[in-house]
Amino acid sequence: MNIPELIKQRLEESGHEQRELAVVAEVTESYISQLLTGKKSLPAPHRSDIYEKIEAFLKLPAGELTRLADAQRKENLKKKIEEPARPLFQEIRERILRKCKPEKANQLRYIFHREPFGEIERLITQKLLDVAKGVAREEWRNEDWLRVVGRLNQKSYEEMRVTVLEFFDTDIFNLSVPNFVYFLEPLIRSWDIDLVTFGMKVILTPGLGREQIKQFEFVEKDLRPAVEEEPGLREFLRDTALSGDIAEEELAFLKRLRFKDKRPTEIYYYRELQNLRDPLHFQGKRST
Repeated sequence: MNIPELIKQRLEESGHEQRELAVVAEVTESYISQLLTGKKSLPAPHRSDIYEKIEAFLKLPAGELTRLADAQRKENLKKKIEEPARPLFQEIRERILRKCKPEKANQLRYIFHREPFGEIERLITQKLLDVAKGVAREEWRNEDWLRVVGRLNQKSYEEMRVTVLEFFDTDIFNLSVPNFVYFLEPLIRSWDIDLVTFGMKVILTPGLGREQIKQFEFVEKDLRPAVEEEPGLREFLRDTALSGDIAEEELAFLKRLRFKDKRPTEIYYYRELQNLRDPLHFQGKRST
């Protein structure tokens, strides 16, 4: 049995109405109706308190709706992954570019036109969506915040709660114009990107988030798996008589040494350091 069927069955058995369930869950009656008819997708359990409220009201076992929701959402996700990515609505693209500096917006507009929903457009859209979602996750339990954002969008508190729950499930592949208007538009004042490093700066609207500036940097990382420091190396470094004068580049060299089966001792590292320092072990630069 899926969630809509289970809820409808319990409502009928208990004699309650959808209107009462909406009041308890602090959402609109329309939302409950669309949830039960399948017109609205199920909210993610870890991002919403709606399942707990419904379970308590309908006297369902704790966690029952969460378990069913997880199973249904995984099935829906499999179907979504199989669908090809679609470009953003032109209106969303223009709204995004309007929040960027005019000269940069013109440059990006050309890139977006040449590569519709390419890597750069997806990167920018994803980061802006991440920022807006981050603010919403921090504040969605704050009734005052919901009412302020609701007034900006001409929505009631209950309507805004529903809208936030739906926004949490949005990704760059199904970002809609209403998603942008309700959240990205009021929460994000402006943004900029360095097209060389792809670093981004996002400035938030004062009073609507706990932070005013979000910055993202992209740096190169060593893709080799992290390895625990050898016990012998720790002992070697602890003994200042052996390692007291070691230089940073020498230490970096010793840390890069890898061993499959044998475990080297502190004496091994001391001798390795002496070998590294002995000029007889290295040839000078060849003349060309």
